[in-house]
Amino acid sequence: MEDGQTVFRTRFYYGWMIVLIAGLGVFFSAPGQTYSNSIFIDYYIHDFGWSRSLVSGIYSGATLFAGLLLILVGRMVDRFGQRAMMVGVGTLFAAACFWNSFVFTPIMLFIGFLTIRLLGQGSMTLIPNTLVPQWFIRKRGRALSLMMIGGFAGATFSPILNAWMIDRWDWPTAWRIWGILLLVVFVPLAAIFVRNRPEDVGMLPDQSGNSGRESGAVTLTQEEDWTLKEAMRTRTFWLILMCVSFPALVNTGLTFHLTSIMKDQGLGISTAALVLSLMAGIGFPTTFAAGFAVDRYAVHRVLAFVFLLQFVFLVLVLNVHSVTTAVLFAVFWGFCNGLEQIVLNAIWPQYFGRRYLGSIRGVAMTTTVISSALGPLPYGVAYDWFGGYTEVILATFAFPIVGFVAALSSTPPRKSPKSNQIVSPDLCQPGNKK
Repeated sequence: MEDGQTVFRTRFYYGWMIVLIAGLGVFFSAPGQTYSNSIFIDYYIHDFGWSRSLVSGIYSGATLFAGLLLILVGRMVDRFGQRAMMVGVGTLFAAACFWNSFVFTPIMLFIGFLTIRLLGQGSMTLIPNTLVPQWFIRKRGRALSLMMIGGFAGATFSPILNAWMIDRWDWPTAWRIWGILLLVVFVPLAAIFVRNRPEDVGMLPDQSGNSGRESGAVTLTQEEDWTLKEAMRTRTFWLILMCVSFPALVNTGLTFHLTSIMKDQGLGISTAALVLSLMAGIGFPTTFAAGFAVDRYAVHRVLAFVFLLQFVFLVLVLNVHSVTTAVLFAVFWGFCNGLEQIVLNAIWPQYFGRRYLGSIRGVAMTTTVISSALGPLPYGVAYDWFGGYTEVILATFAFPIVGFVAALSSTPPRKSPKSNQIVSPDLCQPGNKK
């Protein structure tokens, strides 16, 4: 290997190795995710005598601030490349985990939450989602669905691992172990195996083998590369951004208040837990089907279908009065979530190309994080005003309706023929240099 410009020889297309490391990156975003941090919250409250509202307020404020900074992270991905950013962010994220093991004041906690939300929940999700699309075009949906195995694994195992480590040692030790794992496992693997683009090592997207040769003719889709400024001048960009914000608002609002919603409809905490478990269980296999759907059908039509499913599960949540209807609601919710994760990751490179994907996805990620932070608020206010959730859920129906129209209207943008295009495969054959 010379200066990162070669790759290890494999019997399969090297892009699948990239998918593996990207999935590992999404898995290691876990210490910055809410499902992992939730295990630590009660220990902060108990050990330091802080109120739950104080810790929650610090967490929300840090999340909003981190979301705004993700725009800068996206631009840095375009400038320095995914490999350098993975190594740098992974190292800083490990340092943030060590910092969180020493917090004992609210200001230290704010800094700790800010860094793990920015570097973990934000950057460690953003960078893999810009890396995998560089290596795949025709199989992009399938590659993204495989990458998301890391996300589901993190969501499934990190809370259990945190609880075990805290029970075995204590919560500061749990943070330090995450820091060590990042430095010993993820950072070296990213430095050794990640390459930013197949073209950098004499390959092409979707190609099999490492030599640049294909056993038969290969037709690659020509992609236009849009800068962030160019993309922002299109109507499609803003329509998709709208479609990104709606699921984040709805899902976090429902998830945050799900136990209260179930109690309000005569069901208990166990039913809420069942719904969340089933939703994750259904969402995991759905991502694989979503990958094939995105590769085969027009992505904006698949996105419109997501909002139809969102409309259906909102109807169902208003009518959950038994375990049976709760299970039906969870199935539709999980199917919708699994589909939307792949569609919303695939649509940006498919519409705006690969070259400036970091800047564009940075804006999208900022929108997602801010929407997620704001999602629970209207549900809480509505409960205080009306004594229940019926009114706010009825108002929420506006999101899938508007989202459905926006998705169908977000047809692929077009610009002049002089835009950047992918070179024909035969130009990478030996003896055909240009």
